[in-house]
Amino acid sequence: MRQTAMVSRALLGIADAMSFIHAGLAKPRQIGALLPSGAALARLITSEVAPLRGGVIELGPGTGVFTRALIDRGVREQDLTLIEANDHFAPLLRRSFPGARLLQRDAARLAASDLLDVGPVCAVISGLPLLNMPLRRVFAIVATAFGQLDAGGALYQFTYGRRCPIPRPILDRLGLKAVVLGRAMRNIPPATVYRISRRAPLRAGTRAS
Repeated sequence: MRQTAMVSRALLGIADAMSFIHAGLAKPRQIGALLPSGAALARLITSEVAPLRGGVIELGPGTGVFTRALIDRGVREQDLTLIEANDHFAPLLRRSFPGARLLQRDAARLAASDLLDVGPVCAVISGLPLLNMPLRRVFAIVATAFGQLDAGGALYQFTYGRRCPIPRPILDRLGLKAVVLGRAMRNIPPATVYRISRRAPLRAGTRAS
């Protein structure tokens, strides 16, 4: 049984890679990578998600690598909202995760009405290539994410770059902080995951640094 599961995972990984390459060739700037994220990165970026705390929004799920990792952690499909603009990936996600809510939308142009009835959201997992985007789009995506997150919720974003893909001016304007959650060195290429969360309010008599 275990060997069968391993073979199924391997075949699924090959299928994901082929789908990703096909979509990447069609729209390279929208994808931002040559291969789908690996298992090590998927485990890392989902490692702090508490399954029973609330819903999860995933931005740019692609072939669903992070989506499967969330389900493996115990998140129910019906608690997932998948935001995928790519017209190659969206039908694939709909078939693979029929219980999830799928919105084929640009994450930078989501209206408040698009996310009605999502319920309390404890985490936003992002696979979007923010470093490829203009600052205005990055701001819109991050602002929309924190408009949905509950008080203790966080946005988890990975990057192949050497710095946080959300610039400091955007973090400052939205009252957010970025902390390195970890690095997935076995991913191809290696990736860093950031936890983006709200800053604690200043106490009386405390000066901002």
